[in-house]
Amino acid sequence: MPGNYFVYITTNPDRTTLYIGVANDLRTRLRQHKENRGNRKTFAGRYHCYNLIYFERFDSAANAINREKELKKWSRIKKEGLISLRNAHWEFYDSEAL
Repeated sequence: MPGNYFVYITTNPDRTTLYIGVANDLRTRLRQHKENRGNRKTFAGRYHCYNLIYFERFDSAANAINREKELKKWSRIKKEGLISLRNAHWEFYDSEAL
């Protein structure tokens, strides 16, 4: 049975900082990011990266992790291009609708 694994990109309200992560329950993970906003101990918390702007789904954890590693190596410009392909205006996805 295929799994449900996600690579996702969140950003802060001003869209100036990007966070890339992997999760098997995207809705719960995004809720955790929101709950941790302002938490200086985490990158996403410190920079208020809790707005979902991009995600990809994978059938295996290994494929999702490999994609996450790949995206983290990309330049900011390349990441922006990827996001803009699916979300041209960088609108925030409603995590409850996922």
